[in-house]
Amino acid sequence: MRVKVLSRNPDDYVRETKLDLQRVPRNYDPVLHPFEVPREYTRALNATKLERVFAKPFLSSLDGHRDGVNCMAKHPKSLSTVLSGACDGEVKIWNLTKRQCIRTIQAHEGFVRGMCARFCGTSFFTVGDDKTVKQWKMESPEYGEEEEPIHMILGKTVYTGIDHHWKEAVFATCGQQVDIWDEQRTSPMCSLTWGFDSISSVKFNPIETYLLGSCASDRNIVLYDMRKSTPLKKVILNMRTNTICWNPMEAFIFTAANEDYNLYTFDMRYLESPVMVHMDHVSAVLDVDYSPTGKEFVSASFDKSVRIFPVDKGHSREVYHTKRMQHVITVKWTSDSKYILCGSDEMNIRLWKANASEKLGVLAPREKAAMNYNQKLKEKFQHHPKIRRIARHRHLPKSIFCQIKEQRIMREARRRKELNRRKHSKPGSVPLVSEKKKHIVAVVK
Repeated sequence: MRVKVLSRNPDDYVRETKLDLQRVPRNYDPVLHPFEVPREYTRALNATKLERVFAKPFLSSLDGHRDGVNCMAKHPKSLSTVLSGACDGEVKIWNLTKRQCIRTIQAHEGFVRGMCARFCGTSFFTVGDDKTVKQWKMESPEYGEEEEPIHMILGKTVYTGIDHHWKEAVFATCGQQVDIWDEQRTSPMCSLTWGFDSISSVKFNPIETYLLGSCASDRNIVLYDMRKSTPLKKVILNMRTNTICWNPMEAFIFTAANEDYNLYTFDMRYLESPVMVHMDHVSAVLDVDYSPTGKEFVSASFDKSVRIFPVDKGHSREVYHTKRMQHVITVKWTSDSKYILCGSDEMNIRLWKANASEKLGVLAPREKAAMNYNQKLKEKFQHHPKIRRIARHRHLPKSIFCQIKEQRIMREARRRKELNRRKHSKPGSVPLVSEKKKHIVAVVK
């Protein structure tokens, strides 16, 4: 005769110590859990609400400058070091851990127009209104030593921007033209120009390190190859581009910050239309910087706000503003992808969290597990109307809110006018132009 007996292994349910959690056996059969989805939906809703409750992104304000902050640079080797240049020619080096200024240099007469750190982190370069390029040591001078640059180049025209090569002792400056310099020489190795207007910004590609991008005040974005010593191609937009930033993960993608309140992400292999048009700002976009992951970027605008955009989305996921913050001129995303720094007109550098509701500090394993679980729930139910409305809602200053409303009405009026024109014209005489192609005037090769 066969007798059925229950066999249980104590290892499956007995705790090793009193501090361990009780092991609860679970049967995951969906038939036994008919209310699992409603329960998960409620949890996702609560998690989304709590995320908005705990969204406190502002961390600290670094004050010490006596004029508006005009440019910033990250240290390539140290996460806690950041450099900033002001409109009175002063350069400050900050320690973000202590949130203190550790060194001040009177670098230039007039504005500090641009700055960049050498790839090894031993020195940094600044350019200013006094037509000079100066190289400074990253370390403070010894006791009794004077604060003097290691190397100084006096140019013929004002330099408006500078960027260093990612691997070699070469840097590029821009002004009337793009000049490529060797660190050991006082004259440029080669000068690149296309057109006759002043160039406001130049950036080296972090992956294909011989490629450069620059934007000029005649609405051009020009791409150069250092090896050929000639421009490759240029794209002409409707309005001027203030600066560009290369994606650190995809060699051929770059984003341009434009005067027409938009940002344009281009693929350099096909400049006829941008990959994505990012719209949300209500004034000129002055600066842009990518996160080290290459999946998001942050933009600074004249409308006194900072916005974070996913690369593949047309609208921002986050907007940061304070009552005191004025026109934001420069912005940087730190190399650990956790923080954002912005420099503005009213002499302050502000430190923000990249993820507004993220908890800083050491997390317990159970906390981590709960956060990951909540994140997955939010992703699962993100398209439900209630959850989407709560996740997307942001409080905006009245000025920005009213301008957004006004621009929406203007956009709708333009769309309606175009529809009416198409309706009352000969078929095919009013072509349908996509939003992406509207802003491109021409591509020259």
